[in-house]
Amino acid sequence: MTENMNHGCLQRDSAEHEGYAKASRSFNRIWKERDSAQPKLLEAILYKDNFNRAYKRVKANKGKPGIDGMTVEEAFSYLREHQKELTDRILRGKYTPSPVRRVEIPKPDGGVRKLGIPTVIDRTIQQAIAQQLMPIYEPLFIETSYGYRPNKSAKDAIQKVKEYAEQGYTFAITLDLSKYFDTLNHEKLINLLRKEVKDERVIQLIKRYLKSGVMENGVVMETEEGSPQGGNLSPLLANVYLNEFDQEFTKRGVPCIRYADDIVLLAKSKRASERLLESSTKYLEETLKLTVNREKSRTVSVFAIRNFKFLGFALGRNGSGIYVRVHPKSWKKFKSKLKELSSRRSVQSIKPSLGKIKVYARGWLNYYGIASMKNNIEDLNGWLYRRIRMCIWKQWKLPKTKKRNLMKLGVPEYYAQMAANSRKGHWFCANLTTVKRAMTKERLINSGFYDLATAYQSVHVNY
Repeated sequence: MTENMNHGCLQRDSAEHEGYAKASRSFNRIWKERDSAQPKLLEAILYKDNFNRAYKRVKANKGKPGIDGMTVEEAFSYLREHQKELTDRILRGKYTPSPVRRVEIPKPDGGVRKLGIPTVIDRTIQQAIAQQLMPIYEPLFIETSYGYRPNKSAKDAIQKVKEYAEQGYTFAITLDLSKYFDTLNHEKLINLLRKEVKDERVIQLIKRYLKSGVMENGVVMETEEGSPQGGNLSPLLANVYLNEFDQEFTKRGVPCIRYADDIVLLAKSKRASERLLESSTKYLEETLKLTVNREKSRTVSVFAIRNFKFLGFALGRNGSGIYVRVHPKSWKKFKSKLKELSSRRSVQSIKPSLGKIKVYARGWLNYYGIASMKNNIEDLNGWLYRRIRMCIWKQWKLPKTKKRNLMKLGVPEYYAQMAANSRKGHWFCANLTTVKRAMTKERLINSGFYDLATAYQSVHVNY
């Protein structure tokens, strides 16, 4: 490891290798032309305070090592010793990023999502770049672009769809991009960046990251397109690229709500929505050189519960007006996960299991708490209480243990005896009046049960 670190942690000293032979302008020439409209942008990126802040952000995000095996903790020692050397190499144009490590993550609906994990050093450099580019681009992004942006969230996005629906925009065009991050056109992206980034050294450094390659099964493959998911710079680049689409359709007066590569356009009639589907698809494919999944892209009423899904949400309508709700698929996934966490087989000890349920359910409610789901949550809460009682009942095992524990919890001996000797299954017994009397909500909450109904009320009141 030490030897590798001393040589730049697999970062080669020369950028003159085959992967960059096709570069249109050499870094040496660019260096001579550095006195441009942003002569100090690269210096600002590499400024000690900015660089240290970048490392802290990378550390906070944790994450796995890249191809060099260096952990976030090891990177601290390396940077402390070699940061000046590293920044000097970048300033001289002698720094070459390492290929990213390919990782495949299964998708819930089948298939895999390919991630590219850069080395910790490269993640830090990318984060330092992003921190300096963000102030340049943030003012240029439209208000209704919500992904990877400060003080914006998926909840804001669905709220905006709701607002437009209340104004009569009740037809949605949902656009699905096939492998968006993997198919960004490099030439197009670089040209877009040059509009605002005038320090060509920074452009060339970003270009090297785009061309750094992917290591899969020990083999490095060149990357001619795309920006790997997993890189700290990729979210910003993705927004820069699709900002062209946002601006174009906003100029046409079309309500455009986007979260990363999830795009919804809105119209007031079915005919208008069909025209928009055609024109938006054409723009994405011909102008931005992206691939639209035509099977998944469609026009649909925003109230079509089975067909309209945006960021896990849907919209509903009743006598009181339009409201946000959780999409049935999101509900199904939530319940399935709770069922897994409260399984009789997986619950070996009740308190750790209650802790896992709490962590997962709290995160879920923080995301979906904006939705109207009081009745659904109460039903699910009752179901979950019963499952926890079932797990406890199973753990008591022997009839004499069940009887003794029931009596400790205040159940008269006669009723404790009856319940303890029941030949019914665990699920059935969990709903017996005797068992519910012993394992009250209050007692389960004191043991660590996360009451969904109470938590939902506290979260939802803010919306």
